[in-house]
Amino acid sequence: MRMLNDCIVVVTGGTQGLGEDIARRAALHHAAGLVICGRNEENGKRVAEEISAGGCPTLYVQADLSDLDECRAVIHAADARFGRVDGLVNCAAATDRGSVYDATPELWDRIMAVNLRAPFFLMQEAARIMRREGRGGSIVNIGSINAHGGQTNLTVYSTSKGGLSVLTKNAAASLGNDRIRVNAINVGWMITPNEEVVQRKEGNPENWLELADARMPFGRILRPEDVSGLVMWLLSAESELMSGSIIDFDHQKIIGAYR
Repeated sequence: MRMLNDCIVVVTGGTQGLGEDIARRAALHHAAGLVICGRNEENGKRVAEEISAGGCPTLYVQADLSDLDECRAVIHAADARFGRVDGLVNCAAATDRGSVYDATPELWDRIMAVNLRAPFFLMQEAARIMRREGRGGSIVNIGSINAHGGQTNLTVYSTSKGGLSVLTKNAAASLGNDRIRVNAINVGWMITPNEEVVQRKEGNPENWLELADARMPFGRILRPEDVSGLVMWLLSAESELMSGSIIDFDHQKIIGAYR
């Protein structure tokens, strides 16, 4: 296991889906403390209490990351509770549909605020603390395979994830002298609670996941635990000489089997 002993880790979007899986796995990998955030207070408190009960102190911070002050408050809460931040996983994202033809200014602003502006200022606050403590640190941005172009109904979302890739590389160059590493994972099609909602909204059948899995060369689309394992490696000392990398995590790409 890639151990996170003595590491304080912040996971945005840690109240459900991939973010929750990352937080739970970080606890299994012996993180010293966790901070998770999200808008759903009931979910957040439940997840934090369950992880804490397993032995890893976990703080839930209710936050809407489209609000800049609330972004900063997440990192400040980690500093106040644990005295430092060693790892940051920017997992929270808005996935609303919007094409060149129908995207509104309001949709554009909301997606950019959550998917691009929030990661920047979360990184800024976390990096300041990491530099202050002199311990280095690791930041992992959860991107999307759509950063390479994306589906026609995900134009705004895809643009935000393309921007996140550039931000990752620039931040890695900017923060390297303080031994702060920044990497990103461009995640492919993955089952999450939100994906289930999207699939039903788009009129797909109840067994959409079974049908999707059957189309894949390895027999399934991604699960959160696939990605969270890679996140653990990127957070851990095992990857300490890797920074500025964008990892495409999507076997569909190999055969061009995009939806």
